[in-house]
Order: sequence, then C-alpha cells, then structure tokens
Amino acid sequence: MRLMSFSTPAGPSFGMVSGQGVIDLGRRLGGTLRGLLAQGVDTARSFAGEAPDHALTAVTFLPVVPDAAKIIGIGLNYRSHVSEGGAGREAPAFPRVFSRWNDTLLGHDAAMVRPRVSTHFDYEGELAVIIGKPGRHIAKATALSHVAGYACFNDGSVRDWQKHTTTSGKNFFASGPFGPWMVTADEIPDPAALTLTTRVNGQQVQRASTGDLIYDIPTLIEYVSAITPLAPGDVIATGTPEGVASYRDPPGWLKPGDVVEVEISGIGTLRNPVVAEEG
Repeated sequence: MRLMSFSTPAGPSFGMVSGQGVIDLGRRLGGTLRGLLAQGVDTARSFAGEAPDHALTAVTFLPVVPDAAKIIGIGLNYRSHVSEGGAGREAPAFPRVFSRWNDTLLGHDAAMVRPRVSTHFDYEGELAVIIGKPGRHIAKATALSHVAGYACFNDGSVRDWQKHTTTSGKNFFASGPFGPWMVTADEIPDPAALTLTTRVNGQQVQRASTGDLIYDIPTLIEYVSAITPLAPGDVIATGTPEGVASYRDPPGWLKPGDVVEVEISGIGTLRNPVVAEEG
C-alpha cells in the first residue's frame, strides 16, 4: 500500500495511491497521515477498492509526513561514502545522529531551493524509515515491527555551512525532498535488499544496495530509541552512499535548472528541480 500527503485547492489531506490516482483518506477519516499511523495503517485498507478522488497529476505532493515530530538523519552510514572522503577516514564508532527541521522538507516535484549564501549545494539519496509503533529502548530483534513504511529521501546539504556545524548545513529551507509516498512495511520484507539510485539531469551519480549500510535499520532504531522515544510519523533518514557532489573532481554542485531523482527499488522515484533562492 502506498500512502501519501498532498494538497488540493480545498486544502491539505492524505490518501492511498490507486493506479494513477489517490483515494482521499483525509476526507473519509479526518486528521493527517501521522494520525493514521498512530491508529495503524490497516485502518486504510477497507477503502482500497474505492475509486480515486483525484488524479496524481492534479494534486500537489507534500512531504510524506509533513508534521513529523522528529526528522532524524544519520551521517556516514555507507562504507563507500566514508572511503570517498579520503585515505585514513574511518567508519564512525557509533551512528552519527543529527536532526532536521520540518520546513526543510518538501514533496515530490517541489523545487529544492539553493540558498543565496552558498553555491555548494549537494544531493544525498537516502532510504527513509517511517515509524508506526511507538517505543523507547526498542530491542534490535523487534525493531522492524515498529516500522510503518519506507520512502525516498534527498538529504540536500549545503557543504560549506556544514563545516560550521552539521545543523547549519542540513537545515536550509526547502532543501530536503521526501516522497513521493510511503510504501508500507508489508511490501518491503527486507529493507536491506533494496537498490538506491540517484540521478542528476538523467545521469546516474549514486547507486548502492541498502545492504551496504554500516548500521542497519534495526540497529538505528535501537540506538535512536535509547536517546528519545520514537512516535508514529517520526522519520529516520538512513544515510547516503558514495557519489555525492562534494567528492567529485570537479565538484558537481547542484545549480538552478538541475533535476535530481532518487529512485529506490520497490518504492518509486522522488524527483525535484533545483531553483535559486529569490531575493
């Protein structure tokens, strides 16, 4: 089942993707996708046979969970990305955790905004994990039972400001695409067996198996839930593989007019153009 958040002239809503359309669950159930996740996604299945209310081409995609309480990023979580940083760079001894703010996120087809204070704008294709069942001190052995689903994520990063602090470089407005939808966990039996591909203007720049994560998803859930309780709708972006713009020669910084696609097998393709910040 594919679940998404979207808006129409009538306002924001959420729904279930059906073919080339979307069944408006917000109209039927009220609330938000985050609220549905708290109830359990099975609440939506009884509407699966209904006719779509909107064509996908007629709605504006929002971030999968626009009101996530926590957006948690993981740095340096593919060995290939560690090694592309140069000889002597070592894998982190523990997961490198940082956070994003809600207004950094945007939906499928929305424009990534390159800030006017920097031209060092980079892409990071990632697999995002969306929490369904709450928990604290979640054991690795049961961690996947807390996952509602998975989505594509682009951890857009402003690299020169990231040298100031990770928070600075990872939290520029409208820099982090998240979507186009969430595929429920029952359709992704092994999240370590997915292929992630990132393209810029149709050219492949990243390709990796999610099985190459240094810290796998159960480990990340166990680690993060030791820090803070995880709640339905919380998001963990699991890290990016090699091929980022900053380590290319010359660097392949994103510029206005570029189009970035993050595709993950079994989930779909997240596509976003890049624009310059106005003003």
